[in-house]
Amino acid sequence: MSASAPPAIRTRPPAPLAAASFVSSFDRLVVTPLLVLIAAELDVPLATAVAVASGYYLAYGVSQPLWGLLSDRFGRVRVMRLALLGAGLAGLASAAMPALPALIAARVAAGACFGAVIPTSLTYVGDTVEVSVRQRALSDLMGLMALGTALATGLGGVLGDLAGWRAAFGVPAVCALACAVALRALPEPPRAGIGGLGRHVGAVLRRPWALLVFALAFVEGAALLGMLTFLATVLQHQGVGTGPAGLAAAGYGAGVYLFSQVVKRLAGGRPVWWLIVAGGAQMCAGFVIVAVEANLATVALTALLLGGGWSFMHSSLQTWATSVAPRARGTAVAFFASCLFMGSAVSSWAAGPLAGSGSYGLLFGLAAAVTAPLTAVAAIGRHRYGARAPEEDAPRPE
Repeated sequence: MSASAPPAIRTRPPAPLAAASFVSSFDRLVVTPLLVLIAAELDVPLATAVAVASGYYLAYGVSQPLWGLLSDRFGRVRVMRLALLGAGLAGLASAAMPALPALIAARVAAGACFGAVIPTSLTYVGDTVEVSVRQRALSDLMGLMALGTALATGLGGVLGDLAGWRAAFGVPAVCALACAVALRALPEPPRAGIGGLGRHVGAVLRRPWALLVFALAFVEGAALLGMLTFLATVLQHQGVGTGPAGLAAAGYGAGVYLFSQVVKRLAGGRPVWWLIVAGGAQMCAGFVIVAVEANLATVALTALLLGGGWSFMHSSLQTWATSVAPRARGTAVAFFASCLFMGSAVSSWAAGPLAGSGSYGLLFGLAAAVTAPLTAVAAIGRHRYGARAPEEDAPRPE
């Protein structure tokens, strides 16, 4: 257990935590409008340059169980500060790399370090916000992440046009270092005492509901985040500039922000399975629209709908993830986030050849086909899971 005094019960995420989540979200998606520029400058095919994104996502996902174990063992804030320091240094290295293999290695390191921020932030909220209002607090955090996402895809494209792709990697690196300093003022929450690292993992993996949530996260990451990578590239494939393509894809961040405010109002008044269905319907509709016709208007609309789908479905799944193993919450949330981003890494890598050949209609059509059963299984599973007692969910200090 942490030796520091527990923080006061919160209803909103603290500012330094929100800033770190914002920067992590920015860095994760800033690459989406830059892949074509990277491929051109480094003289490699687009299908090869996609490894800059998929390698980052894979490291982002694979590293998260380790960060979760460390945060359960040594503290949320301490782990985030260390990870942000590493992320800042790796981001600065990314901006200086002269060849694709070195750039991929630097982005993998940045992804592995930034991978600590979001799940640890979610865990911090889970530790300090009552379960009855937790989805609202998580929606606040998601809204700030959405601003980072919107600026990443919009400003990243503009930066790419004006200053090159290297500048777009340098900006979040500097901000990450600043966040590592700002987090010094954040108190550590109490943590439950389980024992060794193996017991933390066992406390999570022995729970069937946790395994279901992790599987749903993997498929959601593959369908939504993996395909989000190609919203800007489908326009660039048609000759649209990096800036306009990035701005169209930035509708995703706008959608997350706007619809997260709606979810805040609906949370508690609607059953969670209903929120999941609403999110899945938006995602499916968005993929169908862009599969039929891809232009600036349809990509912007699809991005907006995917943002809505993320706000409704993902906020519901991640709130669920904070409750399935309350005594090892950091480990559970880290596994959840790991599965999410491993799904996005696998799908973005697998979709590279289709994108390289211009088969975007088939690509987005497959995403729609995957989203429908994902929504059904998630809604039915969450309905059967039922309500959990608040006292079951509360962490038990040593």
